[in-house]
Amino acid sequence: MTATAHEQALERGGLTPAYAAARARLGLIALLLALAAVGWWWTAREMQDMDGGPWSELGTVAWFLGVWVVMMAAMMFPSVAPTVALYSKLKNTQALGAPLLFAAGYLLVWSAVGLLAYALARVGSQLFGDVLAWDRAGRWVGGATLLAAAAYELTPLKDVCLGKCRTPLGFLLGSWRDGLSGATRMGVRHGAWCVGCCWALMASLFALGVMSVVWMAVIAGLIAFEMLIPWRGVATFGTAGCAPRSRPAHARGSGRHPGADVPGDGSMPQMNQSPRVGRTPRSRVPRPKPMAARLAGAPPPFGLTAA
Repeated sequence: MTATAHEQALERGGLTPAYAAARARLGLIALLLALAAVGWWWTAREMQDMDGGPWSELGTVAWFLGVWVVMMAAMMFPSVAPTVALYSKLKNTQALGAPLLFAAGYLLVWSAVGLLAYALARVGSQLFGDVLAWDRAGRWVGGATLLAAAAYELTPLKDVCLGKCRTPLGFLLGSWRDGLSGATRMGVRHGAWCVGCCWALMASLFALGVMSVVWMAVIAGLIAFEMLIPWRGVATFGTAGCAPRSRPAHARGSGRHPGADVPGDGSMPQMNQSPRVGRTPRSRVPRPKPMAARLAGAPPPFGLTAA
């Protein structure tokens, strides 16, 4: 069999070898899913009472990076688990060291992406100030980001990167490295292909509300959909069709999208950085009462204001 015919055979195999490996490595799959569940729980706790709207304040770099890494584990481990299981099976080991280092290398790449996104957000803030505020250009930039993400789903580059994720056997055999350092390097390489596949969807997450657990779940679901379902064409066009459907109402700022509270609509206070983690709990936002209400303990007459 020639190299080309061999690659075509691997392509036809698609996700089948990964699914078979997942059934043979149920303990590893359970561990990765448990880590993802802990990540969802921790992220939801950290994001409680924060501004979940578009172009959310990102806080300090240390806090953002910590949350970002846990977010990536929560969002991506379910999708990458079959590939990690296939790597474990090909390595012919039940030990967890090498597979977990593979997953760690994968997260390392996404950590670098998070740092880059943070730097771009800070530079953009310095250069443009409040031009990207939601009541100015922010809603239109958000809508354009969603349309660009949908368009990228149909490009040849997206197709190549998605192919690496959907045919993990060919990827693993073509980039095999021995040892624990090899496991990390392979994880980094697989993470790089995954970034090429999913960066546009992650950009959409920033436009929709990176501090919103609801939008996290939506984007994670789209990623899992295109990586794990057997029908590649359905995955590609289905994902491409979902992003622009969010755009019109979102760009108008209608507030109909769960978790995407429009800044300034009164539904959620803006997040300000605090020395602890860069967030302001809703319960600590001062709520001054009119003087008559404070003295009499009753609601003031209509129109009465504070002294």
